[in-house]
Amino acid sequence: MLSNFAAKKSDKEGIPLSGEPAAAVPPPIQREMPQQAAPRPPAGRAAERSQPSVIGPDLTIMGNLTSNGEVHVDGEVQGDVHATHVVIGEGARVTGGIMAREIVVRGHIVGFLRGHKVLLQATSHVEGDVLHKSLAIEQGAFFEGKSRRSEEPLADGAQGHRAPPPPAQPATAQPAAVQQDQDPVVIINGSEED
Repeated sequence: MLSNFAAKKSDKEGIPLSGEPAAAVPPPIQREMPQQAAPRPPAGRAAERSQPSVIGPDLTIMGNLTSNGEVHVDGEVQGDVHATHVVIGEGARVTGGIMAREIVVRGHIVGFLRGHKVLLQATSHVEGDVLHKSLAIEQGAFFEGKSRRSEEPLADGAQGHRAPPPPAQPATAQPAAVQQDQDPVVIINGSEED
């Protein structure tokens, strides 16, 4: 019984067991499959595929922020933000300008926005001018400023969109120096009063 098993096994492999002439068994055909290159992202999109830089909710940055990729701000930035894509989270606050190809705002911004695509979501609060190629404002968003369309909003020639100046302080009356034999003079907003 064992010999039958061995004979059957030998027939399958094409190897004779006991002096049988070897039958011509063609070697197995191995075909090489053409290797396909992994698809590459189009030029300029490599930065879009990388991990975003995240400014966490417990982080405050005082100064300008520059990135060649995507930036998510969930904390506070006191300065300008320059990146490819910028997302301002719901609890975030930016005091300064934002320049990017795509800008999504969910939080609070006091300053200018310059981007090809700008989206102000329902929870956003923006105080400043927006220079854009495409602008979308969801119902419920707060926007106070000017909006202007431009074919090239990131071009160097598009200056003049800065954060609004801080509110003016109320004038306080301060007496001028009193000399002998003269009445005191009080200057209020550049005019003299006696």
